[in-house]
Amino acid sequence: MAESTPKRPALKVGDEAVKAKTGKVWADWFKLLDKAGARKLTHPEIATLLHEEHGLTGWWSQMVTVGYEQGVLGRAKGEKKDGYEVSASKTVASSMKDLFDAWNDAKRRAQWLDDKVTIRKATPYKSMRVTWSDGKTILAIGFYEKPGGKSQVAVQHGRLKDAKEAERVKAYWRKALGRLQAALGSG
Repeated sequence: MAESTPKRPALKVGDEAVKAKTGKVWADWFKLLDKAGARKLTHPEIATLLHEEHGLTGWWSQMVTVGYEQGVLGRAKGEKKDGYEVSASKTVASSMKDLFDAWNDAKRRAQWLDDKVTIRKATPYKSMRVTWSDGKTILAIGFYEKPGGKSQVAVQHGRLKDAKEAERVKAYWRKALGRLQAALGSG
């Protein structure tokens, strides 16, 4: 198997930070994963290998896996096996209950979200799984309590067809979450 020609992944994590947390810089991880046959492994298989055989935490296993996929396999930022994924988040001066209800209640949601969605699963004040109005793309929504009476919502929008659509959807969510903040009276 040919050795990789490492390039810096699109991640905002440099060699110093990776080495401080994992003991290796990007190039060392790339070589190690190539030697382990990672070019033929799936994303979960690479992350499991890093966790089980090299002792990385779950978060760092994912980070190094994505870095390898970007730096060696040529995966674009946000690219996944089933398309592209983008994320956006917003911290608001609102209770967790009010923030969750602004998503969960269809009438309240219509005040700030232009598109119709189908809530597939909701765990109050924690998370939601949502199907987007196109019936294909999926939203994973997390809710987090923050200090000072604030709350945060984080949206992951997946199964997007290409980088151009991902860019458009990321801009959409920046605006939509701004409208949500205003609807909650915390803008």
